[in-house]
Amino acid sequence: METVKTGLTKRNIWKLLDIPIIAAGFLVILPLLGINRTTDFIIFCVFVLGFNILYGFMGRLSFGHMLYLGTGAYTITLFSEHVSQNPLLAILASLVAGALIGVILGPIIVRTTGACFALINLAFCQVGYFLVLVAFSRYTGGEDGMSAYFSKLSFLNFGNRYVVFGFVLFCLLLTYYLLKKFTSSPFGVLIKSIKENETRVKFLGYNTFTYKWVTFIISTTVSAFAGALSILNYGYATPSFIDPSRAVEVIFAALIGGSGSLYGSIIGGVVYMAISNYLASYVPRWEMFLGFALLVVVFRFRTGVWGFIVGLLGRKRKALAR
Repeated sequence: METVKTGLTKRNIWKLLDIPIIAAGFLVILPLLGINRTTDFIIFCVFVLGFNILYGFMGRLSFGHMLYLGTGAYTITLFSEHVSQNPLLAILASLVAGALIGVILGPIIVRTTGACFALINLAFCQVGYFLVLVAFSRYTGGEDGMSAYFSKLSFLNFGNRYVVFGFVLFCLLLTYYLLKKFTSSPFGVLIKSIKENETRVKFLGYNTFTYKWVTFIISTTVSAFAGALSILNYGYATPSFIDPSRAVEVIFAALIGGSGSLYGSIIGGVVYMAISNYLASYVPRWEMFLGFALLVVVFRFRTGVWGFIVGLLGRKRKALAR
């Protein structure tokens, strides 16, 4: 009985410490990478979290998630230019836009599965890219993009790089915490069950369409949130935020870190950004190295870096128990 109580205590302690550990990890790499690059890493991790809710937990691969990142990026930029330069209101507008696009496209997209799901997201992303680049270039700036300006609040000055870093880190931790609660809830368990066998979940009497739609909305909202944070960091929006050819970035990150794991999303985001930012400086064809790395992950570490670490610790624990 004492062993059980001790085990539960240790598990509860770990649950309380995971968020401080994530924060400490980024504070450790801050002097190594610099504040600008570390902020980029954090924002990309938010994007991977949004993608992984759909792919890792519900089992739906999207090739068009850049659309939802771009929705948040252009919403906050247009809002700051035409409505208000209050940064918090602009972020809120991006969240609403991300949720709204999930509400509108969700009933169409979540009815599909497999390759159809992946490609229909890509098709919508291509449409969004055309609208930003050509159809509405008068408002979006086309290839040149557009700048965003935000007013200073008494407690938030996004002209200060350290304020941006602190705010973005807080947003990552908050997103992680909320998604952790979501994935560990009965709703989250049902989403994982849909991934394993949707037919059985339907047989139990659940309306899987509604659960998939809500999860899709959460994913698009978090992705739009990452787009809004990117604009706070960069100060301008360009069509690259919605470019369909960049869809592989978040997919690679999720696979490297471990799909279906919030820790894996953060690890994968950091690893991918490190490869794309630093390896490119030394290796002209760095994409080839990334391809090899992905092959190793798929065939040797199928659960990703985090899944491999968890499995290794589990095996050691069993060995010690013997």
